[in-house]
Amino acid sequence: MKLSARNQLKGTITAIEEGAVNGIVKIDIGGGNVISATISMTSIRELGLKVGGTAYAVIKATSVMVGVDE
Repeated sequence: MKLSARNQLKGTITAIEEGAVNGIVKIDIGGGNVISATISMTSIRELGLKVGGTAYAVIKATSVMVGVDE
């Protein structure tokens, strides 16, 4: 796999929460850090994602929002 995105974090799938159209995939990237991604159920099936399997969290964002408590 070769991508332009520089933030490619390899980890282990710890959970897949299935919905009607989308699912939430949680990937443990180590150090107590878990990344969650919402992707289509079609993509989950096509990629063959399973709990315990290896996957990459690929992050390429054009903006990041920051908030604080009032």
